[in-house]
Amino acid sequence: MYELGSDFGDATVDQGTNILVAGPPLSGKRELAMNVLKQGSDREEGSIVVTTRDNAERVLDDFEALVGSPENVDVGIVDCVTKHQGRSVSDTDLVKYASSPVDMTGIGIKFSEFIEEFTAYRDIEHNRVMFDSISTLLLYSDLRTVFRFMHVFTSRVEKADAVGIHVIESTAHDEEAMNTLKQLFDGIVRTDEDRNVTLQLPGIDM
Repeated sequence: MYELGSDFGDATVDQGTNILVAGPPLSGKRELAMNVLKQGSDREEGSIVVTTRDNAERVLDDFEALVGSPENVDVGIVDCVTKHQGRSVSDTDLVKYASSPVDMTGIGIKFSEFIEEFTAYRDIEHNRVMFDSISTLLLYSDLRTVFRFMHVFTSRVEKADAVGIHVIESTAHDEEAMNTLKQLFDGIVRTDEDRNVTLQLPGIDM
């Protein structure tokens, strides 16, 4: 079981659960997802972030502000931004780079490398995954392509007995897109402009 913390009504979810965090811009979605990672870090669980919006430096700064030095915790970041901006970088123990948000094959490979490393080589039984954001994928690719990729991605989270927190800008997409993508998730957390949070999680409706 994974404890999600007070932001999620102190809910616990089973291993393999994938949750969609949906809301308009500046409604606290990213903070909610980061706090789920903090809950895991406090329990010596692994944290893997796939970022299509911010570069790894920004993510690491925010993560460090929450949990302290990344050197003392198990964290991995799949950065889909830096190479897309034209910078030349190489993979490290902390960060693996996909070429762009369009490179979904590369994103999946880098993520799988982290999951395998954490579970098989670091012997970390519990891992939390943050995907920020699905909306960026939809800027570059069509709904069908993104749906297929996220189906594979969420299945990988489930197979690894991890928990996935996936962020999307609800107001950036039409109803068809949102309804299609929602099928992939076990629960939905909605935020609004006033940062109110509505939970629809397995066994919980708040």
